[in-house]
Amino acid sequence: MKIAVIGGTGLIGSQVVKILTACGHEAVPHSPSTGLDLLSGKGLPEALAGPDVVVNLTDSPTSDEASLGFFQTTMDNLLLAARSAGVGHAVVLSIVGAELVPELVYYRAKVLQEDILKAGPVPYSIVRATQFFEFIDTVLSWTSDDKTVRLPATRIQPTASADVAQAVAEVCVSAPLQGTRNVAGPEVFTLDELGRITLAAHGDQRAVVTDNNAGKYAAASSDVLIAKGDAVIAKTTYRDWLAR
Repeated sequence: MKIAVIGGTGLIGSQVVKILTACGHEAVPHSPSTGLDLLSGKGLPEALAGPDVVVNLTDSPTSDEASLGFFQTTMDNLLLAARSAGVGHAVVLSIVGAELVPELVYYRAKVLQEDILKAGPVPYSIVRATQFFEFIDTVLSWTSDDKTVRLPATRIQPTASADVAQAVAEVCVSAPLQGTRNVAGPEVFTLDELGRITLAAHGDQRAVVTDNNAGKYAAASSDVLIAKGDAVIAKTTYRDWLAR
């Protein structure tokens, strides 16, 4: 099977390409570095000439209001080109619980991306993942100083990017879901608890202060970011990932 991996040089995309290639598929990465610009559509006809599947793993360069326009334009361009090329399956990666946190513009933008795909002309699949382990340090940096890290007690169920990439690859080579598959890590933490685990693993002596107004995840209440129902539960634990 031939799969066009848009955003194929990024964190998830590069791993998806490796997984698919190892399984004997022809996975071709596309990104600005390979001459594809999803915003302008430059390079799309060439990228989609021949693939059975296209997976879109690109991300908005910002998380503000501009992200809405980014996903609108890039999805419109992608679906138009995919329909013209006769691509039989379009896959995107989104976020567990995105529609439940409308206060976050970026989450609204991801829901918009999903809605455009659902209403489009190409059979589709959506993979929704929880927060990546790889981004936890970034989350801590948003509300930290030399002495403390302020974090809300928001409940999250983070997962390793490698496990997300595996789930995306499996969906790519299966029949279109015409729906959504959720992927989450095996453990639920409060974000402040996860901060303490992370700092301890790094030998960082700063204190974590629970502040339910700190950072963007303060907007997520209750269990909105926790996977529900028949989600795929990955095996990699956060402490095992940290130990590597």
